[in-house]
Amino acid sequence: MKREVIKTVKGAPAIDGAGVHLVRVLGPETVEAFDPFLMLDAFDSTNPSDYIKGFPRHPHRGIETFTYLMKGRIDHEDSLGNKGTIGDGESQWMTGGSGIMHQEMPQPTEHLLGLQLWINLPRGEKMTEPKYFDITADSIREFDEKSARVRVVAGKYKNHQGAKGHHLPATVLDITVDPEGIFEMKSDPTETLFVYIVEGSAAFGAEGRTVARKTAVLFGEGDEFYLKAGGEGIRMVLASAPPLRETVAWGGPIVMNSRDELYDAFDELDQGTFIKHKITK
Repeated sequence: MKREVIKTVKGAPAIDGAGVHLVRVLGPETVEAFDPFLMLDAFDSTNPSDYIKGFPRHPHRGIETFTYLMKGRIDHEDSLGNKGTIGDGESQWMTGGSGIMHQEMPQPTEHLLGLQLWINLPRGEKMTEPKYFDITADSIREFDEKSARVRVVAGKYKNHQGAKGHHLPATVLDITVDPEGIFEMKSDPTETLFVYIVEGSAAFGAEGRTVARKTAVLFGEGDEFYLKAGGEGIRMVLASAPPLRETVAWGGPIVMNSRDELYDAFDELDQGTFIKHKITK
């Protein structure tokens, strides 16, 4: 059965960090529908003044952040002593866990294009040890289909297993479909599946509902994902993962299961006891 569109969310301009202009797509108001995906911020700018002030050091707890760059460069470092750079076609998957201080600083480039996706952690794993790994461009396998190209950034596609997270088994695919081209794939009917349309448009499912760029598209039950691209083709990021169906208490960069847990986290930030794990290198 083909998955049909059940919800669309149009991104809205926002400013975050120290003054980064972005498109806020998913947030607190979409948590229940898109579970376990919490937040989606999209970046698309050819003006470095929109983003070079970056995201100075800030806390995370209870979530994973998945940053994927189609174009551009972001330097990052954290309280575990890790630092590095992600560039064109690369990704970083960070587990905030029990608490981490992190910063991400986009560097001037001709075009910054990408997104950051927040993935919730299960109740019993909220306070896990923080960690992260980079997904480099040379480790991402690409599939050339009849009228599409699929980059397996994370998860499984066909018989290929891409990068795997330490917690929820999320799949992230970067898919480009030619004008008027058809793309279809099998999907796990137990998982939440959505796409974010970066460029172009497509008609989705058997009903053929057309959706255009800068929109997140959530799909209902089914075991097949199907689309026909519009006249300009389409580029999109597809994300899929099993829902948690747990209560969510959200306070900025900290996401827990209760308000009391949030209060404890912010008290620890004030008292300097937020970080539970020190430098591991």
